[in-house]
Amino acid sequence: MKRLLIFSLMLSLALTGCAPTSAAPTTLTYGLTLVPTGIDPHLNASAELGIPLTSVYDTLIYLDPATHDFVSGLATTWDVASDGLTYTFHLRSDVKFHDGIAFNAQAVCVNLDRIANPDNKSQKAAGMLGPQGTYEGCEAPDAQTVILHLKQSYAPLLDSLSQVYFGMASPAALAKWNNADYQFHQVGTGPFKFVEYVPSDHLTLTRNPDYAWGPSVYTNRGSAYLENITFKFYEDPATRAVALESGAVQIIGEVLPQDAARLAQDKRFHLHTTPIPGQPLQIFLNTQRAPTDDEHVRQALLLGVDRAGLVKAIFGDYSPVATGPLAGATSGYSAEAAAPAYDSKKAAERLAQSGWQDTNGDKILDKDGTDLSVDLVFSPLGLMPQAAQVVQANWEALGIKVNSQQVANFLALKDAQASGEYNAISLNFFGSDPDLLRAWFASTGFSNWSKVNDPELDTLLTNGFLTTDAAKRASIYAEAQKRINAQALIIPLRDYVNLNIASAKVTGLRYNAQGWFPWLVDVAVEP
Repeated sequence: MKRLLIFSLMLSLALTGCAPTSAAPTTLTYGLTLVPTGIDPHLNASAELGIPLTSVYDTLIYLDPATHDFVSGLATTWDVASDGLTYTFHLRSDVKFHDGIAFNAQAVCVNLDRIANPDNKSQKAAGMLGPQGTYEGCEAPDAQTVILHLKQSYAPLLDSLSQVYFGMASPAALAKWNNADYQFHQVGTGPFKFVEYVPSDHLTLTRNPDYAWGPSVYTNRGSAYLENITFKFYEDPATRAVALESGAVQIIGEVLPQDAARLAQDKRFHLHTTPIPGQPLQIFLNTQRAPTDDEHVRQALLLGVDRAGLVKAIFGDYSPVATGPLAGATSGYSAEAAAPAYDSKKAAERLAQSGWQDTNGDKILDKDGTDLSVDLVFSPLGLMPQAAQVVQANWEALGIKVNSQQVANFLALKDAQASGEYNAISLNFFGSDPDLLRAWFASTGFSNWSKVNDPELDTLLTNGFLTTDAAKRASIYAEAQKRINAQALIIPLRDYVNLNIASAKVTGLRYNAQGWFPWLVDVAVEP
């Protein structure tokens, strides 16, 4: 009996050390860095929306960032037909939405059909179901079985279904609210309930006390430690460190590198560096507008940028130098396909091969009476204004006249791209499957900012999503990356690393496989 009492006491002490004490604070303020134009995960595209909403919704499956394997979520098991055209998911039977409605197979079909419905104009999730027409529909033969039918194989589907953009929403809530209003009344099955959203001001979540079906990627698979989380917006990067140091927030991302370096030395804070998979910060080169319609000119622009120096000067030691159209943290990344390093001599040689020379001594290259001039367009995102200054100086040193234009935001950047009046335009885009390249580099891609039309590249990008064998897919995407770099369709600058700073009192902070989204069910705040 004595040994049993000792064992019980030891177990009690161990459990107390693993969970917050009753005196621990139960609220948290999290700083967001962008005000999205919409926060409906099915219909809107911002990565920022997933920071709060990953805690509101569960997904059918999850991608384990440690093993890169898919693990069960709302689905306990799943089967994929050998031809890749049918996916069968077996669902949990103990899950309820925040409004008390039971989660079942029919709810899954309602969610997927909402995403796929072209009338709803999904900005991201619909494309993650594959090329138009790939998703044929969903059936629910019984309450715990759902079957997805595809017209053609789409290898990235499991990755898509693991993301917040496929969070399962209450069919009752979707029926009650129209598309414009649902974003203010969201109902999921996750560890936190959606309370209120006031655009440009705050978003509030409260704990779901009934949560008992967390996936294995969570440390805490039951009810969250925190009672309430408030998200506040800090769009100006200069305000983020101030918010941390004043105590206005306990966590915030996208802290300026110089502030991150300083706060990392302060015992009051912890720096969480999170590599983001997808595309790097990059400059797309317009292949359909002179002078960047000339491959030699594009190669010169690529060779002429001191990418390592740029990254060191602006991003410090936190970001790797990008080597191609996929960041190093992305599935399918190939180091062997890397773009050539900075070489101003070779850059000058490429320009001379195309007939550009300084004939009048004004230090600007010219040909047939026309100066060599490029139009560079960029937005404030990702410290691109600072990067653009380095790029412009590098290009001007080669004798290139650079016309730089900074636009106000992403929407203005899209408008500038749609006009076609640019030679170079910057952006980065996030995603954990290499199929994201198809949107940007296929001739029919909806974001073909390089305006490339390469049948061989098209074939590679098509075979990439049709092929289910992992090794074969890796080989296909390695060749695609090599081809994109060889044609100098982009200038890769910096692999994105999110610099998250948290109060040292915050425990349990971890981010999912997409890098942006915290698992706040695990988070506690020490007294």
